[in-house]
Amino acid sequence: MKLTTLVFFCILTILTSCNGQTSNKKINSDQFTNGDTVKELRNSIMVVYQDKKNIYWFGSWETGVYRFDGKTLINYTTKHGLQNNRIDEIAEDKSGNMYFIGVFPNATITKFDGQSFTKIIATPSNEWKLEANDLWLRNAYQTEKVFRFDGNTFYELTLPKPPKLSNPYEIYSIYKDKKGNIWFGTNPVGVCRYDGKTFEWITEEDVTEFRNEGANGVRSITEDKNGDFWFNTENRYSVYDSTTLKSNKFYTRHESIGSLDGGNTSGLKEYLSTVRDNENNLWFITYRSGVWKYDGMKITHYVVQDNSKDITLFSVYKDNKGDLWLGTHENGAYKFNGTTFEKFKP
Repeated sequence: MKLTTLVFFCILTILTSCNGQTSNKKINSDQFTNGDTVKELRNSIMVVYQDKKNIYWFGSWETGVYRFDGKTLINYTTKHGLQNNRIDEIAEDKSGNMYFIGVFPNATITKFDGQSFTKIIATPSNEWKLEANDLWLRNAYQTEKVFRFDGNTFYELTLPKPPKLSNPYEIYSIYKDKKGNIWFGTNPVGVCRYDGKTFEWITEEDVTEFRNEGANGVRSITEDKNGDFWFNTENRYSVYDSTTLKSNKFYTRHESIGSLDGGNTSGLKEYLSTVRDNENNLWFITYRSGVWKYDGMKITHYVVQDNSKDITLFSVYKDNKGDLWLGTHENGAYKFNGTTFEKFKP
């Protein structure tokens, strides 16, 4: 064999080997690492997250993710290494690596180590576990699957169906409670609690019913200062570790935000997102009627507008200092200044 032919085959072998590993390889370039410096966020900012270094990340449904360090706003998209320009969840592991999850049209996981991005492929598994440092994340749109990350490997797990129900469903929200249990909010079969051994379901009408020809679904799960759970419906739930109640259920139901103050909230029976602030107030985000705060005694309504028009909201987030942020469908991100929510401008 001629030397030139041998060299050709050697190069071909190297290229073929590299191509077979691109899904787990880092891509390094100045453009990839630096991203695009921009002056403002685009409109569809649905997720807000602040990492351990106090850097803010804004997840968009159309234009990737934005990083803001207090001075510079940088935009990363698929051209820089993201697997999806739609970001539905943002998470951080104990080592400070960031993960950007897209659920539509297919599940994608992108890892960012501060220098470059890596595509993550989850390992299918039937082995359910619950460890203190696990990260739990949503999987693809219209599936019954979730991701569990144990610090080394992402596992793809399928949540079992609730007893006596065979309806297909999807997972809308994931929440870790004070005791370390994991909760899954679904559409439209209710709420599931996993304690590391058993799956227990709440399938009451208010967490499963269809309204206005569509399913609201359990999009938000929050635990209040008394340990009660709020599932973005017209009821809140007191939950117990053992089924000692006469009804043989592990929970009891109570009136929620929509019934606590008929004068202000007669129409507030469903909401999209909830958070508990550092003073134990609960904040409720509605799609079209602003933000509501409940301090345990009274309810306060905050109008959120752009050019004197109500805007459509999606999520609420509490940052490391306890400041509140809103993700919106069409108006970027908003931050609470102590009196009102104002649009974030870097």
